[in-house]
Amino acid sequence: MFDTRPDREAEVALVGRSNVGKSTLMRELTGHDFDTGGNPGVTREPNHYDWAPEDFVITDLPGFGFMSGVHEERREQIKTNIVHYLEEYAENILVAILVVDGKSVIDIIDRHSGPDEVPYDVEMFHFLRDLGIPTVVAVNKMDKVDDKDERLNELCDRLGLYPPWKQWQEIVAPITAKKGRIEPLNEAVREHLHEQQRDDLFKFF
Repeated sequence: MFDTRPDREAEVALVGRSNVGKSTLMRELTGHDFDTGGNPGVTREPNHYDWAPEDFVITDLPGFGFMSGVHEERREQIKTNIVHYLEEYAENILVAILVVDGKSVIDIIDRHSGPDEVPYDVEMFHFLRDLGIPTVVAVNKMDKVDDKDERLNELCDRLGLYPPWKQWQEIVAPITAKKGRIEPLNEAVREHLHEQQRDDLFKFF
């Protein structure tokens, strides 16, 4: 199902649970409309936006986690497919962008934290880093958050990054994709691209 990837050497991948605004962010980054529905889980397969001359692709992976109207078995299958995809292409992925909803992410993480449970967002963050993929957490919908610094500090704390968040600006990027406010993300991505000698890709971010 996930075998639609163009044969490109370099990739930036967007990951995140359903309905956090990945497809909106993808549209901001590429200027291209993808099928974004009002319903969570519309993106069931990866959306690839391909720049053949640069041997580069941006990929929006399907949302994981709870989706209303989607059977649990199907949800688990999607998550498994995402994990396999990331493992398979880890060496090609220059940067992963983990998109979270700034308004609800702390509640969601805390609700799913327990002795036997690691919240998806936290698990995905550590999984990406374990694969050696530079990861930026795009904290979306920040226009709906009142105390921004406090929220971002709490998120760092949950991710195992010592607050204050401002010392992690190459990892934590507060954005509002719907309003086109994604500069902190672009800066963080560029920093990782630079480290990998890919300044030629700056024009996309």
